Amino acid sequence: MSLTLLVQAAGMFAVTNVDDLLVLAVFFGRAAGGQAGAGRVVLGQYLGFAGILLVSIAGALGAGLLPATFVRYLGLLPLALGIRAAVTAWRERRAGEPDRPVGAGPGALQVAAVTFANGGDNIGVYVPVFTVVGLRGTTAYVAVFLVGVGLWCAAGRFLATRPVIARALSRWGHVVLPVVLIGIGVLILLRGGGAGR
Repeated sequence: MSLTLLVQAAGMFAVTNVDDLLVLAVFFGRAAGGQAGAGRVVLGQYLGFAGILLVSIAGALGAGLLPATFVRYLGLLPLALGIRAAVTAWRERRAGEPDRPVGAGPGALQVAAVTFANGGDNIGVYVPVFTVVGLRGTTAYVAVFLVGVGLWCAAGRFLATRPVIARALSRWGHVVLPVVLIGIGVLILLRGGGAGR
């Protein structure tokens, strides 16, 4: 397991979950500082993210049955998701729409449902990447992602008490995510089929 792979996994986790920080901050804010409420948020986040990983791994296993020359074209999915995210952000900005409401309550199942529902873009990115990096690389990515979930929970709880930081993420998160998704898509298109297989 190379340091480069771990850094790539950490970077991918961070950029595909920028929006999740805001969701977690809201959930932790609704938990009103109680340990039981915060514990339900953490449990729900892990449950929802585990669902995202299971679907992504299953998708990668299915994609692994494809010819190696076809794998590079899986990069079209994150590329399309990045373009869609950019168009959506542009439309919302032009229309002056407020931030999307977050699911109600800090119950573990509610947090898990919101996390999973918010993970469609994650799945679209993880499936082609897991396909390209193979079993060993996927194992490393999953390990880093699970550590990342814990760090994200800590950061979300921190943000719940720091409104200035939450506002900055809210302002720029819509710009960072599309750029990174498009970059990941292009990278897979250029390198697909040649790594980790």
